[in-house]
Amino acid sequence: MPSSRSGGVAIAIGSMLDGVPESVVLGVSLLGGGGVSVPVFAAVFLSNFPEGLSSASGMKKAGRSRLYVFGLWTGIALLSGLPSLLGAAFLGGAPPRVLALVQAVAAGALLTMVADTMIPEAVEGEHGAAGLLVVLGLLLAFFLSHHQV
Repeated sequence: MPSSRSGGVAIAIGSMLDGVPESVVLGVSLLGGGGVSVPVFAAVFLSNFPEGLSSASGMKKAGRSRLYVFGLWTGIALLSGLPSLLGAAFLGGAPPRVLALVQAVAAGALLTMVADTMIPEAVEGEHGAAGLLVVLGLLLAFFLSHHQV
């Protein structure tokens, strides 16, 4: 179980690692002038919010102080903004293939984070409901990506 050994720090580090390519994608998407689409915003929020909750809960159970948890997540949030700025600055005129590669890396990092840390913790905590919740999450992501909200 990841959270008991590391006190939620593994999830926080994983969030940072999957947040870098995710932030690059967000930075590039802002270049079109239309802002971040609702599906992209929802996907980022829906993937990061449970990671943050799980990590903070694990750190609290491991005896970490609120200041430590808040400081760590504030640092991650600030450090995640830098790749967004760099993505916008350096990939603005990039060919579609390069942007697709960046998006694929972001998706792969997110899947790795989910498979390595979130699913094992969810199965331990929710038992039978974990599979149903994953399916509901995928259906929500599908709906958001195929319907303008």
